[in-house]
Amino acid sequence: MSFFSNFSSSHVPGPITGNPANGLCEKVCIQAQKIFDACIKQVQIENYVLTLSDFTPGSPTYPLTFISARSTAASSDITSLTVDRLADKPGCARVQATISIPVEVAYTDATGTEGVAQAAIVVSEDVLLSVPAPSIMPYEITATASAVCAEGTFNAEDGTLTVSACVTVILKVAVEVQLLVPAYGYCAIPPAQDFSKEVCAGFFELPLYPHSKTCSKNK
Repeated sequence: MSFFSNFSSSHVPGPITGNPANGLCEKVCIQAQKIFDACIKQVQIENYVLTLSDFTPGSPTYPLTFISARSTAASSDITSLTVDRLADKPGCARVQATISIPVEVAYTDATGTEGVAQAAIVVSEDVLLSVPAPSIMPYEITATASAVCAEGTFNAEDGTLTVSACVTVILKVAVEVQLLVPAYGYCAIPPAQDFSKEVCAGFFELPLYPHSKTCSKNK
Protein backbone atom coordinates (compact mmCIF):
# COMPACT_ATOMS: atom_id res chain seq x y z
CA MET A 1 0.00 0.00 0.00
CA SER A 2 0.99 3.66 -0.04
CA PHE A 3 -0.18 7.03 1.34
CA PHE A 4 -3.21 6.89 -0.95
CA SER A 5 -3.89 3.15 -0.96
CA ASN A 6 -6.18 2.18 1.92
CA PHE A 7 -3.75 3.40 4.57
CA SER A 8 -5.55 5.00 7.50
CA SER A 9 -3.51 7.42 9.58
CA SER A 10 -3.69 11.05 10.67
CA HIS A 11 0.00 11.48 9.78
CA VAL A 12 -0.13 11.16 5.99
CA PRO A 13 -0.53 13.73 3.19
CA GLY A 14 -4.05 14.40 1.99
CA PRO A 15 -7.10 16.59 2.44
CA ILE A 16 -7.77 18.14 5.85
CA THR A 17 -11.06 17.36 7.52
CA GLY A 18 -12.33 19.35 10.48
CA ASN A 19 -10.27 22.01 12.26
CA PRO A 20 -6.86 22.31 10.55
CA ALA A 21 -5.28 23.37 13.85
CA ASN A 22 -6.01 19.99 15.41
CA GLY A 23 -2.83 17.95 15.59
CA LEU A 24 -0.39 20.82 15.03
CA CYS A 25 2.52 20.10 17.33
CA GLU A 26 5.58 22.11 16.28
CA LYS A 27 7.15 24.78 14.09
CA VAL A 28 9.64 23.21 11.71
CA CYS A 29 12.53 24.81 9.85
CA ILE A 30 12.77 23.36 6.35
CA GLN A 31 15.20 24.19 3.56
CA ALA A 32 13.52 24.74 0.22
CA GLN A 33 13.42 26.87 -2.89
CA LYS A 34 11.15 29.87 -2.51
CA ILE A 35 9.74 30.96 -5.87
CA PHE A 36 9.53 34.75 -6.00
CA ASP A 37 8.12 34.89 -9.53
CA ALA A 38 7.46 32.67 -12.54
CA CYS A 39 6.04 32.90 -16.05
CA ILE A 40 5.17 30.51 -18.86
CA LYS A 41 5.54 30.99 -22.60
CA GLN A 42 4.23 28.66 -25.30
CA VAL A 43 5.16 29.06 -28.95
CA GLN A 44 4.95 27.12 -32.20
CA ILE A 45 8.14 27.23 -34.27
CA GLU A 46 8.04 26.44 -37.98
CA ASN A 47 10.94 25.24 -40.13
CA TYR A 48 13.41 24.89 -37.26
CA VAL A 49 16.63 23.15 -38.31
CA LEU A 50 18.06 20.56 -35.90
CA THR A 51 21.67 19.41 -36.08
CA LEU A 52 21.81 15.72 -35.11
CA SER A 53 24.54 13.95 -33.12
CA ASP A 54 25.15 10.82 -31.00
CA PHE A 55 23.32 8.40 -33.30
CA THR A 56 22.20 5.11 -31.73
CA PRO A 57 22.96 2.75 -33.38
CA GLY A 58 25.88 4.53 -34.99
CA SER A 59 26.41 5.15 -38.70
CA PRO A 60 22.80 4.91 -39.96
CA THR A 61 22.17 4.32 -43.66
CA TYR A 62 20.78 7.42 -45.37
CA PRO A 63 18.21 8.63 -46.24
CA LEU A 64 16.46 8.72 -42.86
CA THR A 65 12.72 8.79 -42.24
CA PHE A 66 11.42 10.96 -39.38
CA ILE A 67 9.23 9.29 -36.71
CA SER A 68 9.05 11.73 -33.80
CA ALA A 69 11.05 14.14 -31.64
CA ARG A 70 10.50 15.38 -28.12
CA SER A 71 12.43 16.86 -25.19
CA THR A 72 14.28 14.48 -22.88
CA ALA A 73 14.63 16.53 -19.66
CA ALA A 74 12.55 19.03 -17.72
CA SER A 75 15.38 21.37 -16.73
CA SER A 76 17.11 23.29 -19.51
CA ASP A 77 20.42 25.12 -19.75
CA ILE A 78 20.39 28.92 -19.61
CA THR A 79 23.08 30.98 -21.31
CA SER A 80 23.53 34.66 -22.13
CA LEU A 81 21.50 35.59 -19.03
CA THR A 82 21.08 39.30 -18.27
CA VAL A 83 18.93 40.83 -15.54
CA ASP A 84 18.31 44.58 -15.79
CA ARG A 85 16.42 46.12 -12.88
CA LEU A 86 13.90 48.75 -13.96
CA ALA A 87 14.11 52.13 -12.24
CA ASP A 88 10.49 52.96 -13.01
CA LYS A 89 9.21 49.60 -11.68
CA PRO A 90 10.74 48.81 -8.26
CA GLY A 91 11.25 45.09 -7.71
CA CYS A 92 10.90 44.29 -11.41
CA ALA A 93 13.57 43.46 -13.95
CA ARG A 94 13.96 42.72 -17.63
CA VAL A 95 15.25 39.15 -17.92
CA GLN A 96 16.86 38.04 -21.17
CA ALA A 97 18.10 34.50 -21.65
CA THR A 98 18.95 31.86 -24.23
CA ILE A 99 17.49 28.46 -23.38
CA SER A 100 18.70 25.17 -24.85
CA ILE A 101 16.17 22.31 -24.79
CA PRO A 102 17.64 18.79 -25.32
CA VAL A 103 15.64 16.76 -27.84
CA GLU A 104 15.71 13.09 -28.82
CA VAL A 105 14.82 12.31 -32.44
CA ALA A 106 13.46 8.89 -33.46
CA TYR A 107 13.85 7.71 -37.04
CA THR A 108 14.23 4.73 -39.36
CA ASP A 109 17.12 4.52 -41.81
CA ALA A 110 17.14 3.28 -45.40
CA THR A 111 17.42 -0.35 -44.22
CA GLY A 112 14.37 -0.04 -41.96
CA THR A 113 16.46 0.00 -38.76
CA GLU A 114 15.03 2.17 -36.01
CA GLY A 115 17.34 4.56 -34.20
CA VAL A 116 17.58 7.76 -32.17
CA ALA A 117 19.76 10.85 -32.32
CA GLN A 118 20.30 13.83 -30.04
CA ALA A 119 19.71 17.49 -30.85
CA ALA A 120 18.69 20.75 -29.18
CA ILE A 121 16.11 23.47 -29.73
CA VAL A 122 17.44 26.89 -28.74
CA VAL A 123 15.02 29.72 -27.96
CA SER A 124 15.49 33.27 -26.69
CA GLU A 125 13.33 34.84 -23.98
CA ASP A 126 12.88 38.51 -23.12
CA VAL A 127 10.42 38.86 -20.23
CA LEU A 128 9.51 40.96 -17.22
CA LEU A 129 9.89 39.29 -13.80
CA SER A 130 9.80 40.29 -10.16
CA VAL A 131 13.29 39.97 -8.70
CA PRO A 132 13.99 40.11 -4.92
CA ALA A 133 16.13 42.83 -3.41
CA PRO A 134 19.87 42.11 -3.00
CA SER A 135 20.67 39.78 -0.08
CA ILE A 136 23.40 37.47 1.17
CA MET A 137 21.59 34.49 -0.39
CA PRO A 138 21.53 35.10 -4.16
CA TYR A 139 18.50 34.46 -6.34
CA GLU A 140 18.67 32.12 -9.32
CA ILE A 141 16.91 32.22 -12.69
CA THR A 142 15.95 28.69 -13.75
CA ALA A 143 14.21 27.31 -16.82
CA THR A 144 11.91 24.33 -17.20
CA ALA A 145 11.11 23.53 -20.81
CA SER A 146 9.36 20.95 -22.94
CA ALA A 147 9.21 20.50 -26.71
CA VAL A 148 7.51 18.12 -29.14
CA CYS A 149 7.88 17.91 -32.90
CA ALA A 150 5.00 16.36 -34.81
CA GLU A 151 6.44 16.87 -38.29
CA GLY A 152 9.97 16.63 -39.60
CA THR A 153 11.91 16.27 -42.85
CA PHE A 154 15.52 15.13 -43.16
CA ASN A 155 17.79 17.12 -45.42
CA ALA A 156 19.88 14.67 -47.45
CA GLU A 157 22.57 17.22 -48.35
CA ASP A 158 23.75 18.14 -44.87
CA GLY A 159 22.06 15.50 -42.65
CA THR A 160 20.03 18.04 -40.68
CA LEU A 161 16.36 17.80 -39.75
CA THR A 162 13.77 20.52 -40.34
CA VAL A 163 10.85 20.34 -37.88
CA SER A 164 7.73 22.12 -36.69
CA ALA A 165 8.01 22.33 -32.91
CA CYS A 166 5.65 23.15 -30.06
CA VAL A 167 7.68 24.63 -27.20
CA THR A 168 6.75 25.45 -23.60
CA VAL A 169 9.19 27.40 -21.39
CA ILE A 170 8.73 28.24 -17.70
CA LEU A 171 11.11 30.77 -16.16
CA LYS A 172 11.38 31.03 -12.38
CA VAL A 173 13.09 33.34 -9.92
CA ALA A 174 14.10 31.20 -6.93
CA VAL A 175 16.12 31.55 -3.73
CA GLU A 176 17.31 28.71 -1.49
CA VAL A 177 15.84 29.61 1.92
CA GLN A 178 15.04 28.21 5.34
CA LEU A 179 11.31 28.49 6.05
CA LEU A 180 9.52 28.13 9.36
CA VAL A 181 6.30 26.18 8.82
CA PRO A 182 3.71 24.58 11.11
CA ALA A 183 3.84 20.79 11.19
CA TYR A 184 1.83 17.79 12.38
CA GLY A 185 4.93 15.72 13.12
CA TYR A 186 6.59 13.05 11.02
CA CYS A 187 4.78 11.14 8.28
CA ALA A 188 3.69 7.58 8.96
CA ILE A 189 5.18 5.47 6.15
CA PRO A 190 2.92 2.56 5.13
CA PRO A 191 4.33 -0.83 4.15
CA ALA A 192 4.79 -1.42 0.43
CA GLN A 193 2.21 -3.39 -1.49
CA ASP A 194 3.77 -5.64 -4.12
CA PHE A 195 2.28 -5.37 -7.60
CA SER A 196 0.44 -8.47 -8.72
CA LYS A 197 -1.60 -9.21 -11.82
CA GLU A 198 -3.82 -11.54 -9.76
CA VAL A 199 -3.60 -14.22 -12.41
CA CYS A 200 -5.19 -16.87 -10.19
CA ALA A 201 -7.79 -14.61 -8.52
CA GLY A 202 -10.70 -15.73 -10.69
CA PHE A 203 -9.76 -19.39 -10.35
CA PHE A 204 -9.31 -19.30 -6.58
CA GLU A 205 -12.70 -17.65 -6.15
CA LEU A 206 -14.51 -20.63 -7.69
CA PRO A 207 -16.41 -22.89 -5.26
CA LEU A 208 -14.72 -26.15 -4.31
CA TYR A 209 -17.62 -28.21 -5.65
CA PRO A 210 -20.32 -27.34 -8.17
CA HIS A 211 -23.67 -26.20 -6.88
CA SER A 212 -26.24 -29.01 -6.80
CA LYS A 213 -29.64 -28.50 -8.39
CA THR A 214 -32.62 -28.73 -6.10
CA CYS A 215 -35.09 -31.35 -7.25
CA SER A 216 -38.75 -30.69 -6.68
CA LYS A 217 -41.28 -33.52 -6.49
CA ASN A 218 -44.42 -33.38 -8.47
CA LYS A 219 -47.47 -33.20 -6.28
